[in-house]
Formats: sequence, C-alpha cells, structure tokens
Amino acid sequence: MDAYERITRNAAEVVTEEEVEALAEEPDGKRAYVGYEPSGVLHIGHLLTANKLIDLQDAGFDVTILLADVHAYLNDKGSFEEIRETAERMQEQFLAYGLDEDATEFRYGSEFQNDEDYVLDLHGLERETSISRAERAMSEIKSGETAKVSQAVYPLMQALDIEYLDVDLAIGGMEQRKVHMLARDVLPKAEYEAPTCLHTPLIADLETGVGKMSSSEGINISMEDSAEEIEEKVNGAFCPPSADPDPDEDGVERENPVLQVFEYHVFPRVDTVVVERPDEYGGDLTYDSYAALEADLDSGELHPADAKSALADYLDDLIAPGRERLRELRA
Repeated sequence: MDAYERITRNAAEVVTEEEVEALAEEPDGKRAYVGYEPSGVLHIGHLLTANKLIDLQDAGFDVTILLADVHAYLNDKGSFEEIRETAERMQEQFLAYGLDEDATEFRYGSEFQNDEDYVLDLHGLERETSISRAERAMSEIKSGETAKVSQAVYPLMQALDIEYLDVDLAIGGMEQRKVHMLARDVLPKAEYEAPTCLHTPLIADLETGVGKMSSSEGINISMEDSAEEIEEKVNGAFCPPSADPDPDEDGVERENPVLQVFEYHVFPRVDTVVVERPDEYGGDLTYDSYAALEADLDSGELHPADAKSALADYLDDLIAPGRERLRELRA
C-alpha cells in the first residue's frame, strides 16, 4: 500500500484529490488535525477517525488532536471545569486506542483562541460570512433545536483553527463537511490558504441501520462498555444478510452497521478475522479482507448471528485498553 492509498483508505471523500496526491508525494513531517468537543467518553465514532489518524501516522504524518474546550462551551456542553476534566480523559483514551504518542500532539483551543490575533481574524471572518451560511455549516453538529449566536461563530472558529494549528490536512466525519467547505471559502478572504480536507464515513444507527450512530440517541458503543455490554449491543444490531439492505417501511435508505464496523473499525486494525463456528455448522471461517467477509454474508455462507458474535469479540479487544485506562483514571 503506497502513501496515497494509506492516506485515503476508507475515506468517504477527499477535497481535493489533487491536493491529497501532492501531500502523499512527501508525507513525512506533514501535519494532520482533527478537533473534538470534550463532551463524554470516547465511542466508536471517535475510533473510526482514530483509525484514520493511525493510517496517517503510518504514512509519515504528525497528528494534532484539538481538544476543543472553547467550542464545547459555545455548544453548551458544560462548564470549563467539567469540559477540561473530560478532555483529560479523552487524551488518555486516544493513546490507549493505539495512536503513536511520539507523533501525536494534544492542544486545547483555549491555548490560542483568546489571543488578540486570533480574535481579530475571527471578527474579520464574521464580517465576511452571513448568518444563514454559518447556520448551514453548523446544522449537522449543533446542540439543541434553537440556533444561538455562539453556534454561528463556532464554524468560523473551526476554520481559523486549521490555520492557527499550522496543519496540512483537516480530518473529520462527513458531518463536518459543511464546516470544512465554509473554511475553504472564507480562509482565502483572510489571505490564508484553503485547507485540504479528508472526511471519514458515518456509521449508521446500530439498531435500525438508518441515519448515523449517535452518543445521545439510540444504541452506541463506548470505551467504558464491558465485554458483556458490547456483546448485548452487537447482538441487538440490525444485520440483514446483505451489504445493501432494503429501505425501511417508510422508504428510508438503510446501511448494515455490523458490516460497517467490520470495514471501518476491525479490518484496519487486524490482518485476519476469524469467525468461530462449531464443526457441525461448518467450522471456523477465516477472512483476510473485508470484501471476502461481505461476500460470504451476501451469499449466505456467513450467518448474521455468527458475524455479530465475532464482531463483539473483536470490538472488545479494541476497546479494552481504553476501558482499562478509564478505570485507572477513576481509581
């Protein structure tokens, strides 16, 4: 796998391909960044992005993780004291998950977002951006139903963060796409370069296969879940014998979240997946690629219940180091 393939593996979108190809020509020492509001325990949505960060480190990138305390405050996620405590736990969990500590820098937004130059640049972007444009950028990630002034400023700060962190590549899930497109539009107006962006896929709701998995709604898997809790949640997941499920009764398109988790969480971290089965049901199945596992589920060779059982075991192996680190922090 060459640098470009590793950088773009399992990406839903890169903006633009030509810019990413240029980064891949000499990736050593390049800098990638992702920002997270410190608002709770890491869940497998975070871990999907963490897999991409590990890919980037393997390709030669240094990684900056912005623990966006000011953003969390603006998005009504608690007091600064509560947010900072959560941020400290998140940092430990990311490292426990497998990021290279020597190639990972953690930054707090409050380290630079109150500086005079940053604030003046922010005011400049506010003058260039309509309220409706800012609201559209924030629509996928805001808290609550009522738009607030703070939530209009939020995406402009995300745009400036890319410049002030001096990074070459901005990472985010597809829910961040509107923010990144806003950044590509407004930063050149402040005489900064438009950022190169990479967006990771969204995992569908585990129970229904519709929309996206959320830490606030439906079933989610977090780093503090026990092996038994992971098994229960995975066993209850929507998993038809198909990678392309039929729409639900309302005509809403669905994904197979069990297959998505195999593709975006498990196979990037292990070379071989073994699905254990009794001899009377054909014995164990071994997969060296996600495509082979998907094909067997489609054909009926792999039963959804066996796929779920294997997924629960592999997820527990991936999550266990973070779960243990949480226990140590709370001891």
